[in-house]
Amino acid sequence: MKLLSATLDRVQPSPTIAMSNRAAELKAAGRDVIALSAGEPDFDTPEHIKEAAVAAIRRGETKYTAVDGIPELKAAVCRKFARDNGLDYTPRQVSVSTGGKQVLYNALIATLDPGDEVIVPAPYWVSYPDMVRLAGATPVVVPAGIESGFRLTPEALEAAISQRTKWLIFNSPSNPTGAGYRWDELKALTDVLLCHPHVHVLTDDMYEHLTYGDFRFCTPAQVEPALYDRTLTVNGVSKAYCMTGWRIGYAGGPEPLIAAMRKVQSQSTSNPCSISQWAALAALDGPHDFIAENNRAFARRRDLVVQALNGIDGVTCPAPEGAFYVYPSIAGLIGRKSAAGTPIDSDGAFATALLDEAGVAVVFGAAFGLSPAFRVSYATSDEMLEDAMARIAAFCAGLF
Repeated sequence: MKLLSATLDRVQPSPTIAMSNRAAELKAAGRDVIALSAGEPDFDTPEHIKEAAVAAIRRGETKYTAVDGIPELKAAVCRKFARDNGLDYTPRQVSVSTGGKQVLYNALIATLDPGDEVIVPAPYWVSYPDMVRLAGATPVVVPAGIESGFRLTPEALEAAISQRTKWLIFNSPSNPTGAGYRWDELKALTDVLLCHPHVHVLTDDMYEHLTYGDFRFCTPAQVEPALYDRTLTVNGVSKAYCMTGWRIGYAGGPEPLIAAMRKVQSQSTSNPCSISQWAALAALDGPHDFIAENNRAFARRRDLVVQALNGIDGVTCPAPEGAFYVYPSIAGLIGRKSAAGTPIDSDGAFATALLDEAGVAVVFGAAFGLSPAFRVSYATSDEMLEDAMARIAAFCAGLF
């Protein structure tokens, strides 16, 4: 009898984690490796958040909590949505989970059946399509390439919708491209959705506060209030608050959906870490001045990386509006060979050769559904980025 399920055959391990693990293995073996593959801020968690966690431990907040979040944190999430997004939710409309990934997974497991379709613009975060497959449904991947600024167009959205469409997964600013949607661009998409009342919106706003220049973040239910009852607005503390390891994500949405997600969570992980919840409360309600300071560093790093990559023959790198990634096209490099003789016939081959021959770990574009390209995370020091860009430039210059 076969042990593993057929469902598992439909999914792949996370390529971003795989590349990070490969880089770590090479480092452990003594190789000089610069890892630009992980989506994690290099800044430490702010002190007031850490102190809130310590205080929670000392108060004895170490027991099981309500399945999907303590009342105090749910109330803080409601305040956050009202303050930042103009969205009014009650605590019964809020779910707190072990990271944003679990929020998304709970929602998809709770709502999808075989035959359902979920629209996923590409490039996409690597987990979206496989989460849909794990739920038994079909991801409908819609290319949103460099020619549209990595943004889904209203025409492409309209063409992708069918009677089987249940969700649109929306992410702005984007992982992996950093592309963000301005109000009018998002309004054009919500206008399409108004014509299809059976389609719901799952919006991943994890990079909301990591934006640059004059870009102003907005979210679907904020832009089009008529979609409020059809939208699950997902966020978390991982990126803006430098709390990746604390594992707290949250969402606001229709009460019946939140109740269904609670049921899923009650039979899987149950409550998120109690200490992390109190830390997240301090993050949401506490001072936010450090975010602007971090963003200034990220913007400087973005400019460094974009300028360096655009200086390489065969590479085109748009400047992103947010997050801490760039997604350069390497269409001009495909078909060449590396200095060591490796054929560069795909972005996967490029990323592998770059790691093996130059000691720089990036994630290949096929992992995100749009090739040929690769993703760079610039959430590391200026010095490391300068070294990495020099290595990438030298590697590309050696192609023949």
